[in-house]
Amino acid sequence: MQFRDLKAQYKHLERDILAGLRDVMEDGSFILGKQVDELEQKLAEYVGTRYCVACANGTDALQLVLMAWGIGRGERVAIYLDKRFETVVASFGAPAAGAVFVPVNPLLKAEQVAFIAQDCNVQVLVTSPERLALLAPVLAACPDLRHVVLTERSALPPALPPGVAAHAWEALLAGPAAPGHRVVDTDLCAILYTSGTTGRPKGVVLSHRNMVAGAKSVATYLENGPEDTLLAALPLS
Repeated sequence: MQFRDLKAQYKHLERDILAGLRDVMEDGSFILGKQVDELEQKLAEYVGTRYCVACANGTDALQLVLMAWGIGRGERVAIYLDKRFETVVASFGAPAAGAVFVPVNPLLKAEQVAFIAQDCNVQVLVTSPERLALLAPVLAACPDLRHVVLTERSALPPALPPGVAAHAWEALLAGPAAPGHRVVDTDLCAILYTSGTTGRPKGVVLSHRNMVAGAKSVATYLENGPEDTLLAALPLS
């Protein structure tokens, strides 16, 4: 579905829900049975579409920021977060800019995260102020790191190594969209690291073609459709 189609669906659902609530209020009747089901269904679609639109907007904005920072085609953007809105946006925004996203298991310790950042030459790290406080002492071991994006503003952010700048997430999403680097299906899209329980974490490289083929394969054997809601019980990394 194109971004403009999402926006149109969002406005359509918003009008339907407001009209339904207005009708109930005007005639003074109780919301019963079928009315409840219909409004709940429309509300669920509305919230889901609103979330998708927000993700699309965030992806476009992050893509612009990475380009403005001079992040080149194939360079690494690490994401050290739990499952949240910013995790999803960064996971789409980095490849959209032609960069490579590196999801880092949120259960890993600071030393393991630093090893991954050093091993794959991470230039941008997306994390939270709480996680950065734990990482700050080991970030000096990551010579390629240039930018740290924080999901919330921090009253007293920890000191970062020379040459590393901290940025607030909300400030990055204020700009307009811009096209990313041109990529082809064989270009690198993601690097997924093992848990490192039996040694150092090891990276598995995936191309854009790998990601699309994997998504199609899973959706096919699970028979997923547009109306399905999926629950991710495991970390997104």
